[in-house]
Amino acid sequence: QVVVVESGGGLVQPGGSLRLSCLVSRTMFSIYDVGWYRQTPGKQRELVAQITHDSRTDYEDSVKGRFTISRDNAKNTVFLQMNSLKPEDTGVYYCNAVRLFPTRADDWGQGTQVTVSS
Repeated sequence: QVVVVESGGGLVQPGGSLRLSCLVSRTMFSIYDVGWYRQTPGKQRELVAQITHDSRTDYEDSVKGRFTISRDNAKNTVFLQMNSLKPEDTGVYYCNAVRLFPTRADDWGQGTQVTVSS
């Protein structure tokens, strides 16, 4: 079954913006921590931004001040607002939703392509 679905990727010019969405089809979504990862050919999958169940956030240094992660628990959705995009932001963006209790769960989406090109 499909548990995590990303959307919102596309082709944009440098300096442009995109908003990615991650829909998590799990009960008790509010207890999940959610991260956005980026994968580029030849590189490891890299954590770009994360938001905890209690809405604490963290960002990879290169996106600080440009990206904002947020969540809407009523919609079972996490967003990644991406502003001032650079070519080096290009990659496939994956959403990961995890919980530790009452049992461990770890679900990945299929990814959404973001291409920043002039």
